[in-house]
Amino acid sequence: MHKTIKKIFKYTSCVLLSLLVILIAGVCYLYFSADMRTPKHEPSIIMTKVSHAGTTTMVPAEVLYNDTLDLRYYDGNFLRHSESGLWELFVKGDAFQRGEAIGKLSSDLLHYQEKVFVDQIREIVPSDSYLKFLRFFIVLFNRHLGENVLEEYRNEIYGISLSCTHEYDFIGTPYERQLNYHSAHDLGHAMQDYMLVGCSSFATWGTQSADSSLLIGRNFDFYVGDAFAENKQVAFYTPDQGYKFASVGWPGMIGVLSGMNETGLTVTINAAKSAVPTGSATPISILTREILQYASTIDEAFAIAKKRKTFVSESILIGSAKDGKAAIIEKSPEKTVLFKGKESDRLISTNHYQSEEFSKDERNMENIRTSDSPYRFARLEELINENMPIDASKAASILRNHKGLQDADLGLANEMAINQFIAHHSVIFQPEKRLMWVSTSPWQCGKYVAYDLNKIFNDTINLQHEIYSSNLTIPADEFTETPEFQHLLTYKKLTPLLLKKIRKKEKIEEHVLKTYEASNPSLYYVYEVMGDYYEAMQQPQQAIAYWQKALKKPIPKLQEKERIQQKIQKQSKDGKES
Repeated sequence: MHKTIKKIFKYTSCVLLSLLVILIAGVCYLYFSADMRTPKHEPSIIMTKVSHAGTTTMVPAEVLYNDTLDLRYYDGNFLRHSESGLWELFVKGDAFQRGEAIGKLSSDLLHYQEKVFVDQIREIVPSDSYLKFLRFFIVLFNRHLGENVLEEYRNEIYGISLSCTHEYDFIGTPYERQLNYHSAHDLGHAMQDYMLVGCSSFATWGTQSADSSLLIGRNFDFYVGDAFAENKQVAFYTPDQGYKFASVGWPGMIGVLSGMNETGLTVTINAAKSAVPTGSATPISILTREILQYASTIDEAFAIAKKRKTFVSESILIGSAKDGKAAIIEKSPEKTVLFKGKESDRLISTNHYQSEEFSKDERNMENIRTSDSPYRFARLEELINENMPIDASKAASILRNHKGLQDADLGLANEMAINQFIAHHSVIFQPEKRLMWVSTSPWQCGKYVAYDLNKIFNDTINLQHEIYSSNLTIPADEFTETPEFQHLLTYKKLTPLLLKKIRKKEKIEEHVLKTYEASNPSLYYVYEVMGDYYEAMQQPQQAIAYWQKALKKPIPKLQEKERIQQKIQKQSKDGKES
């Protein structure tokens, strides 16, 4: 009997060991066979004429800097820093030429953007060994990303990558990193509950717009730290194929988050509820780049969207000057639907689907039940009704609004508000006039500067001067001059400090705690953080008291409310047991 057991044990061990070897071999095969479709271009040697002492010679082109004008020039491409704080990029040519020019013009900005992004990841994942494991996971997850990105865009990204730092090669080659960063918005879907993605947008036309023409407003609430949004960029593209277009993002971002092309077609994206993706497909921002570059009508945009498989769910609001209205492409990994709205002359998009086709979708139903998306939708309806007919200035006031339904006090930086004070950028479009207003820091509280694409794409601009149309500027929000805004800045400054102290279980001075509590007294999260502090200090009664205060304030998501309730239950239970 004893020998039989030993034989069974030995046999089972051999089987398990064999399975483990097969599994490791399989994972290794997947890892080492991952193909990001790295282009084979060699760096270009652009020659330019240089005149000296009456003779002209040809020398390799370099980036020319005009520090007085804060202007950079390379082979007919430009990058300038506006007094508004926005970077303005002008690029032309084929894909690789565009990418190479972007890289040469903005190498320092690319390095900074990557540094703040990686630093933010290090805040979440401080272990170098885990970061290496994360790289291993990303390679496995995105092993087919290259084949899901059109060759044109891979060539452009590769051109950019030639000017990227090698400091982060432990994550991947510069090309692999830049390609992966274009799926950051998509991966942020899986982090929706951590306040990375939660945008609001709307469109009005006909009777609901001041001049009856189409008008679109949107907040892009994608947050990975204030430093990440420091260098906002407006890019103006003249590609060798497709339409000229303008897009708002950050250095190195070739995908489209908010943009308008020369035909008056606009694209903005709003995340919808997604399951955690199990493998890569086409990043949403790359799909919307294709739409902006190659579509001029809603139907053309929809046809492109149907061709591409994405690995997360998204609402893509399309505005069209040719159609004189807007529509929403509701896209999930399983299906693509065109939603034209339930009432005339208006369309609203937050972070849930509205079409009949998605009405029984379980993830969408859960999202509507548990998230703040329906609340923001209702608030947009309320604000539009109060401000009709809508013009650009009224659109800005709607996008800046930080109150709740019926002007309820939600506390500042509450996700239930249209303005959550985290927006990377905010944009207003008038497609038929080819006008776009882009917000300046802080968030959407700074002035909105207007770009006239008719002038910009007809080469009538003078780079020696500001290129935005100053007569159309929407002034900064008066809220920035109030004591309440200063309190918001205090809250923003102290929150990460307190969270760090709480993690380390370090004592915080009493006056700091009082200042923090007074900085944002209507926001539930202030009281949750205070409760967490007293829990860390092993003062359960004070912790419970603060958490109970938090529950009396407006809370965006059901999950957040349940999280606080669980903390109270745990402390109450631990108190009874001790």
